[in-house]
Amino acid sequence: MSQSAQGAIPVISSTGLFTPSDSITNEELVASFNAYADRYNADNPTAEPLTHSSVEFIEKASGIKSRYVMDKAAILDPAIMEPRYPERPNDQISVMAEIGVAACRDALEKAGRDVADIDAVLCAASNMQRAYPAMAVEIQHELGMERGFGFDMNVACSSATFGIQTAADYIRSGNARSVLVVNPEITSGHLNWRDRDSHFIFGDVATAILVEAKDMAPSRHWEIMGTRLKTQFSNNIRNNFGFLNRAHGQGPVDQSGPRTDKLFVQEGRKVFKEVVPMVGQMILEHAESLGLSGSDLRRMWLHQANTGMNRLIAHKVLGHEATEDESPTVLDTYANTSSAGSIIAFHKHNEDLNPGEIGLICSFGAGYSAGTVFLRKVA
Repeated sequence: MSQSAQGAIPVISSTGLFTPSDSITNEELVASFNAYADRYNADNPTAEPLTHSSVEFIEKASGIKSRYVMDKAAILDPAIMEPRYPERPNDQISVMAEIGVAACRDALEKAGRDVADIDAVLCAASNMQRAYPAMAVEIQHELGMERGFGFDMNVACSSATFGIQTAADYIRSGNARSVLVVNPEITSGHLNWRDRDSHFIFGDVATAILVEAKDMAPSRHWEIMGTRLKTQFSNNIRNNFGFLNRAHGQGPVDQSGPRTDKLFVQEGRKVFKEVVPMVGQMILEHAESLGLSGSDLRRMWLHQANTGMNRLIAHKVLGHEATEDESPTVLDTYANTSSAGSIIAFHKHNEDLNPGEIGLICSFGAGYSAGTVFLRKVA
């Protein structure tokens, strides 16, 4: 990289989105879960009976009405209740890389950018399909990149914002001029679909963010005013699935047995109570460091996990109940898509802002982890 590239201003040139064709409504999900519960209760008369789920319970608890998934049929089958994907040979692209590539191509097309201009691919997601080769390298290869580098990173629901800061740092240092941050999230794979308290939470999607040096970006772009990251250890959101699980000698994951911590588990009330004030304060402190206040924010693209959390965080930052225009929601149709949620909200709800207006991408989740990205619209 030339010396002149050092000190470049990082911007977001475009974003991309891949949405699966299958969608599951709350009504369909409840019918499947209740059929499973009835079968379980009949087969286990001495066990504590499972309680039915309901559409009203789901929507009150989360605000979610539907979710996109890569495999609807198997998830809704009461005898299976988990996604099913045929195993692919090594010479075929992996399913997570495939949807990541689709999101990247969408971002490249929107920016009018040729893949030959891309210096790096960062695959930032809450789960990785395999340990290695890195999915980022696979995506790099599938896109036809003949130079540059790629690597995977995982900070759960904050992976995208951590990826944006990493990409922006590469731009500022002169180590890259154009970086794709891609977030393939097949979260249906880590969800326990037999757990009434969480079976409705997640959906599948892939997003991509093209972070570039300002002097090469298209005329319409978003200047990155500042980024900030935070982590704080907590066991309240956890997924213990990993390559050392087999060393425990306890057999495969059982969705209804004692090893459910190998799937997604959380203490929802504790998460709500601890994360909301942490994130609200983080946003305000970051804004102040940039000479901004809540009133300067035209729009907030918050992590899409729970409407109640977003409402309280937005109120703390803005000083009033946020309108849908100030804090748009995609949670109702996409559900929680982990790191991709705030990026979907940005992707779908940024075109109407005027030049000079300021917005915020914010993520928060397991770790705990949180990230803030303040943006100014240009042209």
